[in-house]
Amino acid sequence: MTSSVPASSLDPAVAARLKRDTGGLVPAIAQQYDTGEVLMLGWMDDEALHRTLTTGRCTYWSRSRQEYWVKGDTSGHVQHVKSVALDCDGDTLLVKVDQVGAACHTGDRTCFDAGPIPLG
Repeated sequence: MTSSVPASSLDPAVAARLKRDTGGLVPAIAQQYDTGEVLMLGWMDDEALHRTLTTGRCTYWSRSRQEYWVKGDTSGHVQHVKSVALDCDGDTLLVKVDQVGAACHTGDRTCFDAGPIPLG
């Protein structure tokens, strides 16, 4: 586990499907539920996923701060969870949310507003 938090309360059937990295984390893509807009990428361990599923608010694991954070607790830019899906390999989560305000810490609507990388 990535932190000193006791064992997670995540449903064992869900936990068994997850393929975590060496730090016990799974990438979680946040997507606006009604437009399909990709908002951000965060990281979840079993406990963060459990909290996300049971509270209806996205909880992530901060790799830099080594602590859990609930999106919007300090910024007010809340993510209300609409659904959570696991990809076919079990190594990525798709969290469909209703985003209130900016998703990116820079204040942009998404973390992908920095502009495209030219092709060719």
